[in-house]
Amino acid sequence: MKILGISGSPRKGKNCEKMILTALEIAKERGFETDTVFISNMEIAPCKVCGACVENDSCVIEDDMEEIYEKMRSADGIIVASPVYMGNYPAQLKALFDRSVLLRRNNLALKNKVGAALSVGGSRNGGQEKTIQSIHDWMHIHGMIVVGDNFHFGGIAWNPIEEDSIGMQTVSETAKKLCEVLELIQNNKR
Repeated sequence: MKILGISGSPRKGKNCEKMILTALEIAKERGFETDTVFISNMEIAPCKVCGACVENDSCVIEDDMEEIYEKMRSADGIIVASPVYMGNYPAQLKALFDRSVLLRRNNLALKNKVGAALSVGGSRNGGQEKTIQSIHDWMHIHGMIVVGDNFHFGGIAWNPIEEDSIGMQTVSETAKKLCEVLELIQNNKR
């Protein structure tokens, strides 16, 4: 089984990418295949709402989304990390989410995949829960199975994550829960 980690931050090598790498290391230790999408390394234009993806299984915009579509289709689980920008996720992640409508319009390609969310803010109560809720909303729209960290909504950290052991524990617990649910699904298929 494969877990895709998506860092929704435009900043290279910072908190979100580190949280994703931490989560995916836990998945690897449990035997999962992993893959990443780091928005900091990609070009993703906003959706034009042209409707072309209603008729076709491709987008008319030529950028990195084609690669992302394939990664999302092939994943069994998706974990998304986002910084808090003005109380929610940044425009770069919003562009990815909006463009993912192609997957919804084409046989609900993300339906029944397991999803989890992580967020980091500038303070303990910096909008992380709202950001996670917004990521969960996107997952629900796709028909995904949404999990938290066994106690709350997901991984909630404070910048810088290296100094937030409590927050990083919630990141680890969220990754473990994602793995547990995928393992349960896999075991029930047998």
